[in-house]
Amino acid sequence: MLEVTGLRVAYGGIQAVRSITFHVSEGEMVALIGANGAGKTSTLKAISRVIDAVGGDIHFCGENITRIAPHDIIRRGIALVPEGRGVFPRLTVTENLAMGAFLRNDKAEIAADLDQIYGYFPRLKERAAQLTGTLSGGEQQMLAIGRALMSRPKLLLLDEPSMGLAPIMVQKIFEVIRIVAAEGMTILLIEQNAKLALESSQRGYVMESGEITLTGESAQLLNDPKVRAAYLGE
Repeated sequence: MLEVTGLRVAYGGIQAVRSITFHVSEGEMVALIGANGAGKTSTLKAISRVIDAVGGDIHFCGENITRIAPHDIIRRGIALVPEGRGVFPRLTVTENLAMGAFLRNDKAEIAADLDQIYGYFPRLKERAAQLTGTLSGGEQQMLAIGRALMSRPKLLLLDEPSMGLAPIMVQKIFEVIRIVAAEGMTILLIEQNAKLALESSQRGYVMESGEITLTGESAQLLNDPKVRAAYLGE
């Protein structure tokens, strides 16, 4: 589904991503792990066209999307849940979720999807009329995921969904991520909690200093001595 070849991202003279190549097949959840500054977020931003790649190619469902307009990415079926959530604080929960469906006009299906999001995250339903800026960090993360799902994406990009959250909230959010994956959603997950990311995914890539240094089945990476020493605290 997603084929990234020789991707390079730079900020001025600083190379953030150095000619990486990887793929995500339809129906997979793939984890991209690494330390802060490894280039993970820059990779997702390039795929979603938030920033421009300076080299390489990105193919999605057989189409080269490396240079298409950023607003067309969502039309192609790619939804990004950004680091920091990026919710609209002065809109209500329901209004934020509606923003995720702004390209759709199938009102009955939108209503059904809204019910499904509230089924995934009952707490959002309880706060449907509440301004988003008054929600907790965990509730905002739920909302950011729900908003992305409202676009009915083919590929869901998740950037650090557990960042700054209490363990019980992380558990709830990852329960839903696993449910969505089990229902067939293709997911590319960036997550600093390497153990959680690899336990949740089928395959993984390890990024260091803008390069992919390891790849394999998630179970294999969990038992790799280098991964255990660098990312699992062993």
